Amino acid sequence: MFENTQKTEIANLGEFGLIDHLTKNIKLNLDTTIKGAGDDAAVLDFKDKKTLISTDLLLENIHFDLAFTPLKHLGYKAIQVNLSDIYAMNGMASHVTVSLGFSSKFPLEAIEELYAGMLLACDKYNIDLIGGDTTSSRQGLVISVTSIGYADESDIVYRNGAQEGDLICVSGDLGGAYVGLQLLEREKQVFLANPKIQPDLEGKDYIIERQLKPEARLDIVDLLKKMEIKPTSMIDISDGLASEVLHITKQSKKGCKLYEEKFPIDPQTVEMARDFGLDPTVCALNGGEDYELLFTIKQADYDRLKHDVDISVIGYITEENAGNYLITRSGNAHELKAQGWNAFKSTES
Repeated sequence: MFENTQKTEIANLGEFGLIDHLTKNIKLNLDTTIKGAGDDAAVLDFKDKKTLISTDLLLENIHFDLAFTPLKHLGYKAIQVNLSDIYAMNGMASHVTVSLGFSSKFPLEAIEELYAGMLLACDKYNIDLIGGDTTSSRQGLVISVTSIGYADESDIVYRNGAQEGDLICVSGDLGGAYVGLQLLEREKQVFLANPKIQPDLEGKDYIIERQLKPEARLDIVDLLKKMEIKPTSMIDISDGLASEVLHITKQSKKGCKLYEEKFPIDPQTVEMARDFGLDPTVCALNGGEDYELLFTIKQADYDRLKHDVDISVIGYITEENAGNYLITRSGNAHELKAQGWNAFKSTES
């Protein structure tokens, strides 16, 4: 979504002119950055820390729809979803590289707006943008972000460390991003049918923001450190709660029991899901894009976080032969299956 009436053809700048234009205002703030954008490679120095690296690819009409996604929001989200992977390792994100592919339909001002959202996210989370690449694309807008971070080896948390009896915890609330997407998709269809009808989004700010402007949970990583709790396993919720839990139990060679009544779901998510004829629990399990942290802790650590309103205990780890089950509010047990986002079977975000 780009509404700026001024349009400058990027071809007038050329690739290197565009790179110079976009990077001229980048400020480097971290001592770990020896050299940022402007040379053949960036140079970083983490001294005695372990380096963490993660990459995500976002494709137009697969991961986002520009009909209802403002470019500044898209830039912000592109950075956030990458930082989330570093925080899910219990690490500190510090740097990103950004590569863009776009067609001639995008004027300079549109790319500037996208970049402004990225720099806003970097500034908020104290991240240095240290390079990347640009190219033309015949497939719409392509965004590739690589996030780099660090951690002491003893602090790093993997997906495979869950132990029998560990408590399963989740930050924030679930399902909001998916329901927000359903609302945006509905209003897009209404607009296409009758462009004179304005979108009906009043009072739905929370779920729309959950979809368009997610926040990586650095605050949870900091909180756990202050509580002196090191999770036994951790992952971020990008593909839906069920999928992420199953990643942990598969790699840890364990099972689990989740309790529906314990799922943290915002009232606005519940209300909007029911308006769409959706089960809020299914939205939480399979919706995805919440970018909350899912982690397991030892039972002995429970007392330290039991009063924190932003962390919910939703189940526990069992032995592998016990399987993976959801216990419903009525007490029935259903085998847990991942039915969330699959990049090779879906064309929706």
